[in-house]
Amino acid sequence: MQSSAQHKRNSRVSGLTRELNSLASPEIARRSQRFFKTGKGEYGEGDKFLGIRVPALRKVAKKYRHLNLQEVTKLLKSPFHEIRLLSLFILVAHYEKASEHEKREIVNLYLDNTKFINNWDLVDSSAHKILGDYLLSKDKLLLYRLASSTDIWERRIAIIATAKFISKDFFNDTIRLSECLLNDEEDLIHKAVGWMLREVGKRNLEAELDFLDSHAREMPRTMLRYAIEKFPKSLKQDYMAGISSK
Repeated sequence: MQSSAQHKRNSRVSGLTRELNSLASPEIARRSQRFFKTGKGEYGEGDKFLGIRVPALRKVAKKYRHLNLQEVTKLLKSPFHEIRLLSLFILVAHYEKASEHEKREIVNLYLDNTKFINNWDLVDSSAHKILGDYLLSKDKLLLYRLASSTDIWERRIAIIATAKFISKDFFNDTIRLSECLLNDEEDLIHKAVGWMLREVGKRNLEAELDFLDSHAREMPRTMLRYAIEKFPKSLKQDYMAGISSK
């Protein structure tokens, strides 16, 4: 026999699932499967989609933000991409209002379930808002462990988490992690590192230029292109040609 509390939790999750199913679009699902590279050998291989756009998901997440962490964890383990994304929207909302003890619990939940945070949008909507915020005034060794993971998404979590540091004008860990990931084989890591370096440059151009002058020649071209995207045309051309800013 289920307890009344368990029955209530199951009822809430079932109600949410029914609401999401009512919003589903097979055509959007097919497009999403192509966009998120779900084919054999691609980074999102085998992922399933309901076909729900992000603005609609955010509205549903706001409606169900009262779900507890046990319920959110159940959603995070869904085979459907949109349900996992929605669970992360709710988890971020929980984190933003949590006490320090509760934040630690949410961070532990996040780290225990990284295998379900398994596409770039899932990482990018959560890593800096949860893990990055939590580590802002703490030891950052965890990020270096994640950056050395064999799992592409844990490596992406590591670098994207530093977006929170950048927003507070702390750049050292973004720079150091970028150096750790210079030789990564995955294009999605090249893009993430280049993006974070570009964000550093928006707040401290000298810090980005110092990194580029040291590493531009060895950086993967995608990483470099993302890093210099907002540069003047002539400076872009110099870097792509292997000429430093000095």
